Amino acid sequence: MAIDRWIAFVILLLCIAYGYGAFFTMDGLLPPIMKQRPIWPSTFPKVLVCGGIVFSLVIVLGLEKTPVKEDAADINLSRLGDYKFGQAFLLLALMVAYAVLLRPLGFLASTFLFLTASSFILGERRYLLMVIVSAIAAGFVWYLVDSVLGIFLRPLPFFLIGG
Repeated sequence: MAIDRWIAFVILLLCIAYGYGAFFTMDGLLPPIMKQRPIWPSTFPKVLVCGGIVFSLVIVLGLEKTPVKEDAADINLSRLGDYKFGQAFLLLALMVAYAVLLRPLGFLASTFLFLTASSFILGERRYLLMVIVSAIAAGFVWYLVDSVLGIFLRPLPFFLIGG
């Protein structure tokens, strides 16, 4: 079995476990007034589970279109040393550092640093473009989450806003 089918199989198992929670355990503690609503808190997870199961089954069963010749994107296990594992592990470490620094540095600074450093790790060398895009993206996402969705995210470091 190819690696894409193994990954799809793991996703299928995760969807089944998540689906059990979405279909059988999430709605048990709902108050009676919420049970009369057409959309429950578990509606979107149920949709995700159904879609995940369908798409992963398509890949596991091999129903998707198979390439006629060997694709350059396929993982070749005999050339495993040629892949860039260093970049992958650095990005994982950067994600952990982002999660750790999110509260002390604030959303804007930690997101800006994460986007700038990750684009540098992935090979971008136009520094001015990196800085501009990272600043716009961090500010835009903060605005959407804070103002549009109404979820408070501390934008600045704790020492700049008094605690």
